[in-house]
Amino acid sequence: MFKTVCLLKRRPGMSMGDFKDYYEAHHKRFGDTYLPKGARFMRRYLSPVANPMTGEVVELDYDVITETWFASRAEWEATMAVYAEPTLAAEIALDEEKLFDRSKINFCIVEEVESDLAEIG
Repeated sequence: MFKTVCLLKRRPGMSMGDFKDYYEAHHKRFGDTYLPKGARFMRRYLSPVANPMTGEVVELDYDVITETWFASRAEWEATMAVYAEPTLAAEIALDEEKLFDRSKINFCIVEEVESDLAEIG
């Protein structure tokens, strides 16, 4: 399994409710349409809470974490080549302008290491 994460911030002036509604009703179609059928595609919307030490609630740097799992790195690379095709890339960029602060889009590859807490003494 090969996993990527994309950290996304809504565009200035857009409410969190409008952001989520637009992403789910419109923008996620790019994933639904172009990701391999065996891939897993999840959006995790973030809501700030008070810092337990200070009580302060701060604006988060990102509003959603988009996680995508692929069968292999090769499958991910092939999918990214499709997304980079000029016509599709332009269509995605146009839609992103309606939704995201594009200067804050960040992609990364994830290496997961899990602790089995049941085995810890």
